[in-house]
Formats: sequence, C-alpha cells, structure tokens
Amino acid sequence: MVNIVLVEPEIPQNCGNIARTCAATRSRLHLVEPLGFDISEKAVKRAGLDYWPMVDLTVYPSLDELFLRNEISDLWLATTKAPRDYSQARFRDGCWLFFGKETAGLPEAFRRARAERCIRIPMRGDARSLNLSNSVAILAYEALKQQGFPGLSGAGEMGGTPPETACGGSVTLKQS
Repeated sequence: MVNIVLVEPEIPQNCGNIARTCAATRSRLHLVEPLGFDISEKAVKRAGLDYWPMVDLTVYPSLDELFLRNEISDLWLATTKAPRDYSQARFRDGCWLFFGKETAGLPEAFRRARAERCIRIPMRGDARSLNLSNSVAILAYEALKQQGFPGLSGAGEMGGTPPETACGGSVTLKQS
C-alpha cells in the first residue's frame, strides 16, 4: 500500500485525477490544507466523480498534524530540486510519497530537513516540471511495481489470449 500526500494542492482537476489513481491502486490519499478547491460531498457529486467513494481520504489542517496523527518512517519527497532520480529509491509497503502544490512545490524547510529522501523524475533540463497528477501516477506505480502490485489485478479481460490474436492482428515475437 502507498500513501500519497498532497501538500496544499491548488488545482481541482489534478486532485481529481490523483484521487482516481488512488482509487484504482488502493493507495491512501492525504491532503494537507489549505486546499485550492472544495471537496465536499456536494462538490464531488456535481463534478461527477463517482470513484470518490473508493478513495481512502484524510484531510489535515497542517503538515504538523499529519505527522502527529501518523507513524511515518518510510517517506519520499518528490521535487524537481532533488539530486537523485526515483529509480534509486526503494519503496516499501506503507511508504509515504509527498508532493507539493503546483505553483511552488514542497516547502523549502520541509525539503531541506529531509534532503536524503528527496527524489525527482528525470526530464529535459529546460522543462520546469511535469503535471502534478502525472508525477503522482509515475511514482505511485513505481512504488507498487517494486512491491509486486499487491492487491491489484494481474490480468485484464484478454488475459490468457495468445499474443498473435490479442489485438486482432499478427505479432512476431523475437528471441534475444
């Protein structure tokens, strides 16, 4: 299981996409206020987000409160400022992945106090950053991959179909 923490998220569409990722992966979603949008039941229903009941969601008034209410030992901070990329991290069951707000990232003091736990997603040097929901999906799935995708389906509806007929065409598999 993975814990996804959004610190002061600002864009409702990003949070909605991240909530959907959390629902699909059985990850827990933790939101740290202030939020730049409304997540009341009325607002969620109005947006047609029918997967929200599948999201294990907790909202905290501050980072301090999040740490008071949870035992957090295996944490990773996603930041474009990190010296190492996420492939060097070893994500364990119950890990916590922290992401900052879209316009500023994670608070500098928070990052500096945990510099050895900061990781980045590789990208070209002249690109500022990836979209927050894409970043969450990349790191959540890497963490789940390292854990063997616990509790997630291993085969789609085409599971067991030979490769040459799976997509209606012919496939040639090369041996290495």
